[in-house]
Amino acid sequence: MPPDAVILYGPPASGKDTITAALTGRYVHFDRLKVGANARAPYRVASGAELGRLQAQGLILYANERYGNVYAIDRPRLDELIAAGRVPVVHLGQIAGIEALHTGYPARWVTASLWCPREVTEARARERGSTDVDARLTVWDETLADFDKAARTDLFDLVLRTDRRSPEQVADVINHAVTDPSAGTIHPHDPMD
Repeated sequence: MPPDAVILYGPPASGKDTITAALTGRYVHFDRLKVGANARAPYRVASGAELGRLQAQGLILYANERYGNVYAIDRPRLDELIAAGRVPVVHLGQIAGIEALHTGYPARWVTASLWCPREVTEARARERGSTDVDARLTVWDETLADFDKAARTDLFDLVLRTDRRSPEQVADVINHAVTDPSAGTIHPHDPMD
């Protein structure tokens, strides 16, 4: 049986960090590579040359550009976390990233779409002191367009409204989906409207 791994998909301020923190035990935030400005935790700093070397070796599973930076998911780090008995939790905001991981890395992916309305994203971003609220709202719009364009609900095991459930409730639902794969299609799909 392949190892377990989790993808949390959603727009900015949908709760990915808070929910990852609420997941306890074997779960660990997957620290993506970041090339660009302000590269620090929760990212691993990489140079453009290092990223190019990993890409040339076929070790980058997915990379995207956002906020003027490049973010990448690399096979060696996933291998390392899984070998240590951890369940990596990967944060994504692009359908192409989900598809790349589903087809490019042998894991039993539990994929959750975390959603909240645009005004909730704006309020959360302001509450946490984000200085780039307009950029985050632009990304919220891009994430919705990406989701609508894909129109593939089969990508998600869970669709959860983070403005209607506490982080602990969402973490419990995700943990149940990971620990009880026989539950199949009974996992919740909250309406997105």
